[in-house]
Amino acid sequence: MGVNEEKILIKGCIEWDRASQNKLYALYSSKMFAVCYKYSSSREDAEDTFHEGFMKVFEHIKTFKGEGSLEGWIRRIMVNTAIEKYRKQLRMVALVNIEESQADFGNHFVDDILSKIAANDLMNLIHKLPPQYKMVFNLYEFEGLKHKEIAELLDISEGSSKSNLSRARTSLQEVVKTRLNSLYEKVAK
Repeated sequence: MGVNEEKILIKGCIEWDRASQNKLYALYSSKMFAVCYKYSSSREDAEDTFHEGFMKVFEHIKTFKGEGSLEGWIRRIMVNTAIEKYRKQLRMVALVNIEESQADFGNHFVDDILSKIAANDLMNLIHKLPPQYKMVFNLYEFEGLKHKEIAELLDISEGSSKSNLSRARTSLQEVVKTRLNSLYEKVAK
């Protein structure tokens, strides 16, 4: 989409023009649903986050300054909406808080694990992580946030962020190792 087309589309959305809103939705819905699903505990939860996020997009599109991509701006709204939902749910669930965990393996984890299993399998494994692990893992690995930023966003300590990331990685590594061993045993027979 060209710059002028995008400006016209944004202007239409600001004016609550249904055709413009439908076009914006059609352009970004599949990518943004994938973002929401990454941060959700179920498809239904992802749908709620997705719809809530798009409502925020339409409500606040007048604040889009054109700095950066429209897609990136929408993605940030979706991630923030998922974080808000997580924080609300967090009030009901105790969060693991192990300050002494200082393990930080770096962003190479995703590359290593992706070389061993398909992306779809990885997303399914991540989706099965406990909510606190999944949220920190996604923010760190996929959004590129640092532990300090994650701690501020989720209202947890940096130590908790590091601990939850470490536990998420360990859990994923154990599942992948088990699957690889199982595949090896099948091939060896």
